[in-house]
Amino acid sequence: MPQRTLRFRIRPDGRVEERVEGLQGEACLGLTERLETALGSVERREATSEAYTTPSEQSQPLSVKHL
Repeated sequence: MPQRTLRFRIRPDGRVEERVEGLQGEACLGLTERLETALGSVERREATSEAYTTPSEQSQPLSVKHL
């Protein structure tokens, strides 16, 4: 499983910038929704390249027995 990282930058004027790394698609919105609500209104959102990729399906390896 890839590492998921939230990075925050607090500007001198009190604005908070957050960056989500390691999540694909819109998963980052669900992760940060409660936090953004607690911080206040969202002025702007910029999607990273990860936001435009679809989450890959997780597969389980098959074990093969040779007879």
